[in-house]
Amino acid sequence: MQDKLFKKNDSGFTCVNCGKEVLPLGYTSRNHCPFCLFSLHVDVNPGDRASDCGGLLEPISALPDAKKGYIIVSRCRKCGAVRRNKSAHEAPVQPDDIRKIIKLTVGTV
Repeated sequence: MQDKLFKKNDSGFTCVNCGKEVLPLGYTSRNHCPFCLFSLHVDVNPGDRASDCGGLLEPISALPDAKKGYIIVSRCRKCGAVRRNKSAHEAPVQPDDIRKIIKLTVGTV
C-alpha cells in the first residue's frame, strides 16, 4: 500500500518575508503567508517538510481554477524550483489577500 503524498501540517509561523504572524488554518496545511503570499521551500510533497532547500518561494503568478479557486505559483529564489499551492482566500482565519492574488493572475505584483 502506498503512503499518501499529502501530510497535514497546520502549524502557525512567522513569515520570513514580511515578518507577520500567520495562524493555522484549522483544516489543512497552511504553507504560505496570507499577507504577502510568500512561503518557504520546505516540502517535497505538501506538508512533509522533507526538502533540504529552505529557500524563499516568491509568488510569480496565480491561476484561476473552477474547482479549487486560485492556484498560487511560486518560484524558489534559492534553487529555482516552481511550486503550485491552492490559495486560502476564503479561509475563516486570515484569508489570503485576494487583491494580491488577482494582481498575480495578470502579472502585476
